[in-house]
Amino acid sequence: MRRTTHRTAPRSRRTAAFAALLLLACASTAVAAGDPSLPKVTATVETPAVHDDAADGHANADDPAVWVNPDKPGQSLVVGTLKRGGLDVYRLDGTRVQHIAAPPAPGDDAAPGRFNNVDIVYGFELDGEKTDLALVSDRGRDRIRAYAVDGAALAGGKPPLRDVTSDDVEPVFAADETEVDAQHTAYGLAAYSHDGDAYAVVSRRAETRMALLKLKDNHGTVGYEREDSVDLPGTFTLPNGKQWSPCADPGEHAQVEGMAVDQQEHILYAAQEDVGLWRVDLDDEEFGDPALIDRVREYGVPWTYDAEEEECVIDTSADPGYGGRHLAADAEGITVYHAKDGKGYVLASSQGDSTFAVYRRGGNNAWVGSFTVTDSQATDGVQHSDGSTVVNVPLGHGFPKGLWVSQDGEATPADGDSESTGYTFVRWDAVASAFPTPLIVDTTSFDPRDTD
Repeated sequence: MRRTTHRTAPRSRRTAAFAALLLLACASTAVAAGDPSLPKVTATVETPAVHDDAADGHANADDPAVWVNPDKPGQSLVVGTLKRGGLDVYRLDGTRVQHIAAPPAPGDDAAPGRFNNVDIVYGFELDGEKTDLALVSDRGRDRIRAYAVDGAALAGGKPPLRDVTSDDVEPVFAADETEVDAQHTAYGLAAYSHDGDAYAVVSRRAETRMALLKLKDNHGTVGYEREDSVDLPGTFTLPNGKQWSPCADPGEHAQVEGMAVDQQEHILYAAQEDVGLWRVDLDDEEFGDPALIDRVREYGVPWTYDAEEEECVIDTSADPGYGGRHLAADAEGITVYHAKDGKGYVLASSQGDSTFAVYRRGGNNAWVGSFTVTDSQATDGVQHSDGSTVVNVPLGHGFPKGLWVSQDGEATPADGDSESTGYTFVRWDAVASAFPTPLIVDTTSFDPRDTD
């Protein structure tokens, strides 16, 4: 995560269509993590902290996904990416049952694998067998990797995930291996199914581009081919007529990481970290025109780049007031809670103030409220979350009305100066009941496995 300092003293065919969409308003009351009226929840379970140091394999928790066991929901699994540390698989009690290392560098001067985001595909036709897949964006090698999920294997004492990635998969964005090593590579990821086919939307690190990939069965291994791509704007015309671009390191642009797809409506929600939350229809295997439904508070604020400190310096005293009120940069992890009749919610991590914004799934995606995860006697709170995911169906006695999982950017116990991270598991009904007007709890009208 790039550092940002607040100073209080004085390419796509669709890009041209975005300008008219940028004037969408987002008005309501601002919130902050310290607001005593902000709904607060506590976690039921947390995973052991991992540490970004040599002793812990440079593990840095990032994005989670939940695989729902079709026969024994209480034996479902949480899969979490660890960047250079690879991938971990957890039971619902938080214990780790499998660790998968990221691929090594293919050469002395090449970048090693680095797992960034993960999502689940159910019932993919793999060599004639319906197979559940955990899809992972390998930021280091600019590939998508696929792992077959087998809950029965775990019951038999074997690892539940098995690598089924085709050996010949090509980079998602880079033209060659030299470009891969420049690390403008596969970053955020969200998966969905339609008419018996499976797709992944993948964003590009340090760029505004997103690609739509279609998964392919290559005689028992998983490959992919590109169906479409779209570029979000990198520069914006403000209401005062001035041009503004989000701060980025030299040669980089306003990237997307957090993404999720409404599995019934086939709508992509994508968080452009220093801009805001976008909604994009997925029509006939292509991207529709993106609409910006909320902005980060820092939208339009002037900045300078401090090259010596390698950080952005935001001049809040010159804030023109064009930003939103519910997201503090970076806008991060996105997930969709499905309920009947098109109801439900889109949840977004407001990483800058450690809160989570909740928007209506239908209509114009109106903001419902925000909440935070605080410490309890048994579990840690959540700070600066990178990713989250939600499941509405019952998952055994621990999560009888659904599960929401979040990455924790400051997990305890800390380990010296190395970054300490992990995942927290929260009952969905605990989130829902924390709001003055409780959120919907609907365990029956949507089945994550029935996504066509």
